[in-house]
Amino acid sequence: MAGDNGSSDPSAESVDFALVAYREEGVWQVEEIDDDLTADLDELAVELRRYPGDGGSLGLVSVDEDFFVLVRVLGSETRLLLSDVTAATDWPIARSVVDHLALPLPDDEEDQEPAGDLGIVADLGMGPMDMGALLDDVDLYPDEMLSDIARRLGFGRQYDELVGVSTTL
Repeated sequence: MAGDNGSSDPSAESVDFALVAYREEGVWQVEEIDDDLTADLDELAVELRRYPGDGGSLGLVSVDEDFFVLVRVLGSETRLLLSDVTAATDWPIARSVVDHLALPLPDDEEDQEPAGDLGIVADLGMGPMDMGALLDDVDLYPDEMLSDIARRLGFGRQYDELVGVSTTL
């Protein structure tokens, strides 16, 4: 498999961090979740459903300082956003997102572009146009993009404390 660096699961071992964010009685809660859960998108969705968020819960996964995945669950609904579709050729979690979205695998010549629901957090404060503009900034690392998303949604301080990011966005 491309991206296999000799380990049994390159996806889980290359996860920079995995977090869950959810609002409980209007207050954002942000917690780390086990990186091993990111090896399987269905397992991750099941884990995210354990959190009692008003409006569901949001999983934030950064992989190898290369791309991120947002997974939002609300009841039986699962919404997905992959920051870079080309990651699907190298990383199991990205391939899983592409498979769930029923998209073809990208070829090597494709440019970096997002896949999935740009409006995944529109009702929480960041619309699809703002999300698209953020994802177009190729100079930002995934943790910086996720920090910006967290800040816009209202849990930036908690995110930055857990991840250890210092941004000036």
